[in-house]
Amino acid sequence: MRTRKVRARVLRTQVIGRHGRHNPLRRRSDVVEVWTAMVVTAVLWAGAPLAGLAAGWWAYDGARSTAAEQRAERHRVLATVVESAPSSAPRAEGDRRPVQRVTVRWAEPGERTRTGETRVPAGAGVGDHTYVWLDWRDRIVPAPTSGTVVWQHTLAVGACGAGLAAAGVLALHALVRRVAARRRLAEWEQEWARTGPEWARHRT
Repeated sequence: MRTRKVRARVLRTQVIGRHGRHNPLRRRSDVVEVWTAMVVTAVLWAGAPLAGLAAGWWAYDGARSTAAEQRAERHRVLATVVESAPSSAPRAEGDRRPVQRVTVRWAEPGERTRTGETRVPAGAGVGDHTYVWLDWRDRIVPAPTSGTVVWQHTLAVGACGAGLAAAGVLALHALVRRVAARRRLAEWEQEWARTGPEWARHRT
C-alpha cells in the first residue's frame, strides 16, 4: 500500500512538472490547444448533459402547460355512430388498429343534437358508441396530450439539446485546433527564418 502511494505521488509530480516546466519547444499555440482540449473534455462530460437537462426541463414545462390547457378547454362526451365503418381501412399514425372516419351523433344535456366526423375502429356499425373530445365551440378535436406523450417530447428535446451542445463544443474545438495549427506553422517558419541561415552556415 505504501509503495503504491509513493508511485502515485511520483507520477503526480512528474505530470505537474511536465506541464509546469518550461519547454523551449513548446509554443503558445500548443498551450492553448492543451487547455482547450481539457475544457472540451470537461464540457462534454458535464456541460452537454446539463444542456440536455435544461432543454428537457423547458420542454417538459411547456408540454405540461399545454396539456393542462387542453384538459381545461376540452371535454369528453359519448357519441353514437350513425354510419358503418368499412372492415378494411387505413391505420392512424401511431395506431396499430385500422381506423375509419365516420359520422357520429351526440347530444349534451340541455342542448340540441349535433353531428360530426371522428375516427373509429374499422368494422364499427351503426349504433355503436364511442367517445369524442369537444372544444369550447363543440367541435370535435383530438384528445388532450397524455402524460406519456409529454415525457416522450421531454426526452426527445433533452437528447437533441445535449447532442447540439456536444456538436457545438466539438466544432469549436476543431476550429481552435485549426487556428492553433496555423499559428504553430507560422511560428515554426519564423524560427526557421531566424535560425535557418545560421544552421546552413555551420553545415558549410
